[in-house]
Amino acid sequence: MPQPAQSKHWWKEAVAYQIYPRSFADSNGDGIGDIPGIIEKLDHVAALGIDVIWLSPHFDSPNADNGYDIRDYRKVMAEFGTMADFDRLLAEIKKRGMRLVIDLVVNHSSDEHEWFVESRSSRDSAKRDYYIWRDGSKGVPNNFVSYFGGSAWEKDDATGDYYLHYFAKKQPDLNWDNEKVRAEVYDLMRFWLDKGVSGFRMDVIPFISKNFAFPDLTEEEMKDPGRVYASGPRLHEYLQEMNREVLSHYDCMTVGEAAGVSDAQTPLFVDEARNELNMIFNFAVVMLDRDGWRWKPRKLTDMKATFDRLDKAVGMTGWNTVFLGNHDQPRTVSHFGDPSPEYRAISAKALATMMLTMRGTPFIYQGEEIGMVNYPFTDLDQFDDIEVRGLRQDHVETGKVSAAELLENLNKVSRDHARTPMQWDASKNAGFTTAEKPWLAVNPNYPEINAAAAQADQGSVYHHYRKLIALRHDTPALIYGTYEDLAPDHEMVFAFERKLDDERLIVTINFSRVPVMWKHDGLEGSNVLISNDDRREETLPSEELTLLPWEALVLKVPA
Repeated sequence: MPQPAQSKHWWKEAVAYQIYPRSFADSNGDGIGDIPGIIEKLDHVAALGIDVIWLSPHFDSPNADNGYDIRDYRKVMAEFGTMADFDRLLAEIKKRGMRLVIDLVVNHSSDEHEWFVESRSSRDSAKRDYYIWRDGSKGVPNNFVSYFGGSAWEKDDATGDYYLHYFAKKQPDLNWDNEKVRAEVYDLMRFWLDKGVSGFRMDVIPFISKNFAFPDLTEEEMKDPGRVYASGPRLHEYLQEMNREVLSHYDCMTVGEAAGVSDAQTPLFVDEARNELNMIFNFAVVMLDRDGWRWKPRKLTDMKATFDRLDKAVGMTGWNTVFLGNHDQPRTVSHFGDPSPEYRAISAKALATMMLTMRGTPFIYQGEEIGMVNYPFTDLDQFDDIEVRGLRQDHVETGKVSAAELLENLNKVSRDHARTPMQWDASKNAGFTTAEKPWLAVNPNYPEINAAAAQADQGSVYHHYRKLIALRHDTPALIYGTYEDLAPDHEMVFAFERKLDDERLIVTINFSRVPVMWKHDGLEGSNVLISNDDRREETLPSEELTLLPWEALVLKVPA
């Protein structure tokens, strides 16, 4: 049976790289990464073969949530540089044959945004309805909780009314039911697209529609309020309007951060016939070992089943993202691999092999390409994250859990692990800054794990990423081919097939420290296109394959 035809787009064929500006490179010695610093390091990114850079928020912000609280959507954060710096960054990215995608944070703004300053000034304000207010005389409107701890409602002194904030109290939620708000958002999107950016990563975009009846969360919903926050009645109406009014007029890429979205709901966002988004970040894989802020054990079989489910959910008319890390997750090697000195590099290569051969657009987070690992936090005071401050207040200061228990879990799950500065070389502060002290501590392992050392070593994690990205670009089956899990019940081996017409590739990865034998019909005579172990022969002599610890292979199967 012939394979169903898929539409072809540049963003399906792209490999993306996420830059978190605050932690990437500091050019002026103030301890904070900036746009000129990014420009200085673009060759490191381009040499990987990257097609698209996703830049985390660079907008003017008071930094209550590290830039996700935007004060001015048309201005660059002073710590990061100027609009002239941004324009130069965009030009330098394009000069290297790459594109730029920026964050769109429009579920909420900063409370210092001129819209909210005006909105809170009085109940009669022309912009009062830009945000979501409820009568303060009736008490807290409902039991909605903030992601950063406490109630999602804040009483405002100016009028005595409550405003809604799913995140920090300095991040009031915008009222998307107000068509003037939507018009403002569409206008700012055109501003950046006309400037030359190639699309948007849309922060918590499923939360923009609200059920204005505001029923209380049930006890079960309290454990995962995102499911409720992502189920507003007009969500898809708004996304289709956004596409119609803005996105359809540009050859751009859109990826929605989809907290609270189930597998079954995914096609509603990404099926091409619906004209909403190109793809979403579904967190089902990265949250398998999470119970709120607590870590819990995860099985490889669960991870494989989740990838399989997500692939089936989008079918041939939708598209997925593939990622294992970002600025909100712990370091990929510590999370899914083996961060021990013996297995760190080979497990990082194994994870890269998996991610860059799956169906969907891969997103690499800065530092993944050199195998950076979690920071060894020893005290809660070392964390910068507003989320940690909320957890400490809600759980430790109330006596519900000990500081030691919270710290033990945060050392596995905290997003501050991903926000420690990029490790460029073995000089002081890993070459990130000339300041005495960077905004967040550098991981003490930087003398061994850094970009300069990785680039100099042809057998490094960095060069393995380069080979994989080149293979992906040259192999249509790794982009448009079907995906099939070949060993769903195996507890140590992840093996899957990518097939397009007559081209058939099999990827096999040993997720353990011990050798594992795996057998599959037709493997004999397969060519080894990529291996993360240089002892592997070029052609498999039989159908029985013994995978060494953390070994990963990409095989081309004979026709």
